[in-house]
Amino acid sequence: MTYPWHLYLMSVIYIFAGTMHFINPKVYLRIMPKYLPQPKLLVALSGLAEILLGIGACFSVTKDLSLYGIMAMLTVFLSVHFYMLKGKKEAARIPKWMLILRIPLQFALIYWAYYYLGDI
Repeated sequence: MTYPWHLYLMSVIYIFAGTMHFINPKVYLRIMPKYLPQPKLLVALSGLAEILLGIGACFSVTKDLSLYGIMAMLTVFLSVHFYMLKGKKEAARIPKWMLILRIPLQFALIYWAYYYLGDI
């Protein structure tokens, strides 16, 4: 089955983002909330999840499950975005206005995945 190009674009974005967890894990470790255990493992698992879910969204057998997974993952990632608003150190030198804009962007990304559920 052929899907719209923008579903494939979304998939490529998640595959790229997940790959970056392995290429430059320090970026993700810097923003990992301190209250979460085993930050290196969590960075690797979240990267792997992004890659697998991005790939899964491209195939009819796994598309919907992967899209639900993406929506769940993005919901969990909201905790990181709120954590980064906590203070200067947690913000990792990202301007506060940008951190605030990331929150509605996260909801837009959740909707983007939701849009492709079911038959398209």
